[in-house]
Amino acid sequence: MCRLFALTSRDPISPMLAINALNTMKEGHDGSGVGLCLRGLGGRFEEELQGCPILSGIFTEAGLRRLEQYTMDHGFKSQYSILYTPDTEPPEGTPVRGTYAAIAYKVPKGWNELTPAQQGQKLVEMRLELRKMGEEDGDIMVFSFWPDTIVVKEVGDPLEIGEWLQLGANRNLYARRILAQGRQNTNYAINLYACHPFFIEGVASMTNGENTAFIPIKEYLQSRNVTGYEGYQSDSEVFTHIAHYTTKRLGLDIRAYKHIITPLMDHEMADHPDREFLATLKRSCRKMIIDGPNCVIGTLDDGSMFMVQDRKKLRPGIVGGKDGIYAFSSEVCGIDAVIPDRDKSKDFQPMHLDTVIVGPDCKEIQTCSQKDQLPRQL
Repeated sequence: MCRLFALTSRDPISPMLAINALNTMKEGHDGSGVGLCLRGLGGRFEEELQGCPILSGIFTEAGLRRLEQYTMDHGFKSQYSILYTPDTEPPEGTPVRGTYAAIAYKVPKGWNELTPAQQGQKLVEMRLELRKMGEEDGDIMVFSFWPDTIVVKEVGDPLEIGEWLQLGANRNLYARRILAQGRQNTNYAINLYACHPFFIEGVASMTNGENTAFIPIKEYLQSRNVTGYEGYQSDSEVFTHIAHYTTKRLGLDIRAYKHIITPLMDHEMADHPDREFLATLKRSCRKMIIDGPNCVIGTLDDGSMFMVQDRKKLRPGIVGGKDGIYAFSSEVCGIDAVIPDRDKSKDFQPMHLDTVIVGPDCKEIQTCSQKDQLPRQL
């Protein structure tokens, strides 16, 4: 079992808030691992390093030397680093790995002459190359290489890991959008690349549930010839890539995401104002239809956060908050731990047709149904 918790805030907040919320749901997850995705960073990353790609991962001493040579060869120069090598024993069940790092880089000459799409593809290619470099010896593990983004993953109890890594002590790790997941993939051999959240080009998500349609979805995504649609140590990584495909490749609003993963039945869309478009979308994207059960929480590069359910609605999910801060949680006790003074009557539990969105302004919960007309886009 796993539990999910996410925060979106107008101001940067400590990642320990999310980890503490996970701890209140400990009966619902096995405490075997933790994954964090931090975006909308504060501190020096916001004040001095806007737009600088940040590489986050875990490295041995040899891995750091190889990383330095690799980035220098590609023209990237380190501008600011958070390097943490714990000097105490790790929590029970957590291996000794080396240095946990988040390194911001000055981009090479000519970088700004590239289009945003070319820049994005280059960063994804470099992340994948570094990942492959570390696969044999385990000296390099890279979880993200993108501006305004830090990803942390480790095996062990989330609260113990957060305290051991001192995640609340460094205000440069405070973020406006935090995704936190409280479980490692214990169905198979432990692999940190299987730990949620997953991230690609500004899109991140995490999922509670099973993906019984994993193989056909994975094969379809791999056939799209999109850099980064690979790895798949977890069957839930495809949810991130479908959200990326929906918003980045098809250019659709996130409200269309549900129409791809859980399209309406033909009789349900008979009177829909977007019937012809939805029928075409369903037909052309049918290989990305999920079977569930799944609850998905994600964040996009525009700063919005969302939650959706599959048609079975067999995984818990609730959204609540107040002006300036909102939480997306598997259980209401997680929200209570962080935002106890909210108006609880405005909490929303999405059903099988719903998408819940909170924009980057963190003003209110927006809900939409698959029965609604999709927003018009240019």
